[in-house]
Amino acid sequence: MTDTIIRNEDLRYMLGERRHELQSAVQSRLSDARTDQHKMIGDELEHSDADTQEGLELSLLEMRAETLTRIDEALVRLDAGMYGSCYECNSEIPQRRLQALPFAVRCQACEQRRELAKGHARLNAQHHSGFSLFPDVVRL
Repeated sequence: MTDTIIRNEDLRYMLGERRHELQSAVQSRLSDARTDQHKMIGDELEHSDADTQEGLELSLLEMRAETLTRIDEALVRLDAGMYGSCYECNSEIPQRRLQALPFAVRCQACEQRRELAKGHARLNAQHHSGFSLFPDVVRL
């Protein structure tokens, strides 16, 4: 077997395991949520805490669902022979990065450039919108 075939099998196994863990967590949480709806007895403070907790759990559930989608996309790229190549520069994404972030689509350098560009765009939008947390501070 070549190194690429072994690498792809290892990655497929890792992605499959992570996918299974996330699916189990999502299904368990959905099941728990149905059970929790029947226990909604308590005072206003308890309901407020429960609402806060429910909001956090919903956010976590959304993040897990997003991660599942990314893992599914990574498996499709793996089957197509495109897994591990950077979308931006087409270079190979290092194995270490893929093990830490198995659904990575960019090498670290391209991802950093993308994040920096997003940050600049966000700052420009805030600057041009006139919105400021400190309206009395003069901008240079």
